[in-house]
Amino acid sequence: MRDFDPNAFFPRFWVAVGETGLMVVVAFAGAAVIGVLLGLLLYASRPGNLLQNRAIFAILNLIINVIRPIPFLIVAIALIPLTRSLFGTGLGPLPQTIPLIMVACVAIARVSESNLVAVSPGSIEAGAAMGASPARVLFTIVVPEALGPLTLGLTYILVALVDATAVAGVLGGGGLGSLAMNYGYQRFDWISVGIVVLALIVLVQLAQFLGNAVARKVMHR
Repeated sequence: MRDFDPNAFFPRFWVAVGETGLMVVVAFAGAAVIGVLLGLLLYASRPGNLLQNRAIFAILNLIINVIRPIPFLIVAIALIPLTRSLFGTGLGPLPQTIPLIMVACVAIARVSESNLVAVSPGSIEAGAAMGASPARVLFTIVVPEALGPLTLGLTYILVALVDATAVAGVLGGGGLGSLAMNYGYQRFDWISVGIVVLALIVLVQLAQFLGNAVARKVMHR
């Protein structure tokens, strides 16, 4: 076991925290937009729903069911040619946001669909009876009704993304995962590894706290 050197470790640590934050923020923003839109489309095109379309629903449902069970590690490796073509390299935090977005957006799509399906049919029927168009019913009744639970679902995905960045770091994405592996584990510096683990726990707790706070505000509007 090597002696812990704070002067060498902490400059690397703060850079790693920034890289992890960058991966989480970019991946969550991209995945939230794509995933919620996919969830809305899944819900609306579901047979018997507002804009039912069996073909669109079947295609989207199949794509999500195929991608969702694949472990993030496999997705990240499979998308290396894509990240290299987009960024010129597969290394660094930004290239690793591509597999993070893909994995997170299909999870968000399924979470969004589940929360939208749980909206009371009575509210939807009341809006339709008042002459509202299907799109208006969707965005003025269904989405607001599902917003609170949906925020909690998005919080779960945000926390999962913090965890996934550790794997992305081991694959060359940088961040805390890379620091723990390359600086801590490979040098048998267990104090450094322990600090990284504590940092990840703190980030997860912050993400959970933020998500819960936003959900409470949404549900008490």
